Amino acid sequence: MIEFKLPSLGSDMDEGTLVAWHVAPGKAVKKGDVIAVVDTTKAAIDVECWHDGVVDRLVTQIGEKIPVGTVMALLRAPGEAVATPAVPQGAAPGRQLATPAARQRAVDLGVDLAGIVGTGEAGAITRDDVEHAATPKAVPAPAPKAAPAPTMADRAAEMRKSIAAAMSRSKREIPHYYLSETVPMRRALDWLRHANAERPVTARLLPAVLLLKAVALTVRDFPEMNGLFVDGVFRPASAAHIGVAISLRQGGLVAPALHDVGSKSLDELMRELADLVKRCRAGSLRSSEMSDPTITVTNLGDEGVESVFGVIYPPQVALVGFGRVADRPWIDDGAVVTMPVLCATLAADHRVSDGHRGAMFLARLRDRLQAPDELQGERRE
Repeated sequence: MIEFKLPSLGSDMDEGTLVAWHVAPGKAVKKGDVIAVVDTTKAAIDVECWHDGVVDRLVTQIGEKIPVGTVMALLRAPGEAVATPAVPQGAAPGRQLATPAARQRAVDLGVDLAGIVGTGEAGAITRDDVEHAATPKAVPAPAPKAAPAPTMADRAAEMRKSIAAAMSRSKREIPHYYLSETVPMRRALDWLRHANAERPVTARLLPAVLLLKAVALTVRDFPEMNGLFVDGVFRPASAAHIGVAISLRQGGLVAPALHDVGSKSLDELMRELADLVKRCRAGSLRSSEMSDPTITVTNLGDEGVESVFGVIYPPQVALVGFGRVADRPWIDDGAVVTMPVLCATLAADHRVSDGHRGAMFLARLRDRLQAPDELQGERRE
């Protein structure tokens, strides 16, 4: 039997409330199927199944608040037979399943076993079940009034608490170091203008996808920037699942993942990024998008910020920040010219890397953005 547990929903979300099941006992499921919806302080998360199998039992009830790691359902592995209830020793087939102690207690209390729902193994009636059935039922008290639904302000306040707790943990546990590099962007922006001239308005690329792809390709050369630090050990990731920091209209932010960014074309990334932002703002994300990021990128250039030095999202070990593109004096072949530039920053974990490697990472990232044509299409090194 496979235990399906509520997966991690990010370092700043450690519990959620089950609002819907999309499966029932007996339903076959495949890895990646959405089987439940869990509400958090940031969004309603579509929880995906991590195994192939058949739903045996739903454990968590709708409306129940559950922490990460709670068993939500039990699944039978493919080919696993349904368990056949065993007949307790001394009981004949066809009789009500009950333990010997329960049968004796039923005689003592004059309780009829018929109609009692057993809570023991294979549904057998236990001594406690008999005594519970014999207890006089109290007149039910009036149902308490339902708590008022949380307001937008309530949710925003809870979100801020969650973010603060995660960032406090990050600064407490992770020995950050910070670096920055000024990146000339003329070649990248010229290439982008030319590429967009051949596309309809709805398919045009944003500078953000160039930056995301450049980061994904660069971490292949610097695997210590891409992975998770768990239980005192760094585990490098096999692909760049980039968490994209997205601000929410009601305040706060989330950083869901774009998966395997390095293997996708810029057009694919643009479509996926637009869809991710749309669903994020609508409060509809997948559990894999919240649990999978291996490195985060935050881009505040659109907000007019010159540079941003972020706080690492644990258990990740690095965060890359990009500021706005601004014209600056630049020396080009001995002449002073006007150059559009942006500030790229790195916040990294000193337990895994050091400033020398971090500086090389930013330099390689800068150089990749000088060859934007190499960022298009799939590239495996």
